[in-house]
Amino acid sequence: MSGDTCLTATLCPAAGPKPKTCSFKGGSLGNKYVRLNVGGSLYYTTVQVLTRHDTMLKAMFSGRMEVLTDKEGWILIDRCGKHFGTILNYLRDDTIALPKHRQEIKELMAEAKYYLIQGLVDMCQAALQDKKDLYEPVCSIPIITSPKEEERLIESSMKPVVKLLYNRSNNKYSYTSNSDDNLLKNIELFDKLSLRFNGRVLFIKDVIGDEICCWSFYGQGRKLAEVCCTSIVYATEKKQTKVEFPEARIYEETLNVLLYETPRVPDNSLLEATSRSRSQASHSEDDEGFELRDRVRRIHVKRYSTYDDRQLGH
Repeated sequence: MSGDTCLTATLCPAAGPKPKTCSFKGGSLGNKYVRLNVGGSLYYTTVQVLTRHDTMLKAMFSGRMEVLTDKEGWILIDRCGKHFGTILNYLRDDTIALPKHRQEIKELMAEAKYYLIQGLVDMCQAALQDKKDLYEPVCSIPIITSPKEEERLIESSMKPVVKLLYNRSNNKYSYTSNSDDNLLKNIELFDKLSLRFNGRVLFIKDVIGDEICCWSFYGQGRKLAEVCCTSIVYATEKKQTKVEFPEARIYEETLNVLLYETPRVPDNSLLEATSRSRSQASHSEDDEGFELRDRVRRIHVKRYSTYDDRQLGH
């Protein structure tokens, strides 16, 4: 082996006399090799490499700090040796090819911080930031874990909110043949809408609620509409749960919540045009405005059905 290359090997801790402490007189060794045992990994390098930069290693090998040696003369460093070869390469060349994975870069940065190698720390931090920017998610979907968390999210959001509650296991009956497909279609539609409107609407998922599949729509902190997608079928010898996919209604209610974007004030004419048919009874303008703002539209599929959508043979 020639030059400043290093050789690594993994050793098991050997029983024997305790390491001894001594001051390392590195000035007279120049380019001679020293033997390092870093957490069980063995390395050969020179004092010149170890003292090139103003780091903890320079303090150790210039005589300013005491070092531990075993009976065979290996200098002991009580750190993980996984990235020490990379540390040595940086000390030699002032640059290295960083690992590809974020976790390994974080591990290397931790070692660089311990050895006080600021240039390598800066390289690792820059690489982590680049990777963060590269993999920045298009949109983030919070998942509700408690009713209080849901309330806090909705009240603090400056955007309208669309929530999908789905909990397939929350059911005591068997499902009809198309129910699983329709449940997946509801989830897929939620994903598509969240990608399209994530800049204008906060989309959240709920997996702890009482319903099996239900959409809720909120504007300026209050609930505007609800679309429940489940019904009970009585046509067979036993009750069955049916999951619907009212795609058009879900699209319509999602567009309705856009009227409540902050700081916009709800437009009565648009609300009236996009809402369902209302009673023809006459109301004063004040009563009509109150109804437009405070009424919650609850849209349920047919709750009790005698229609069996199972295919023949099922």
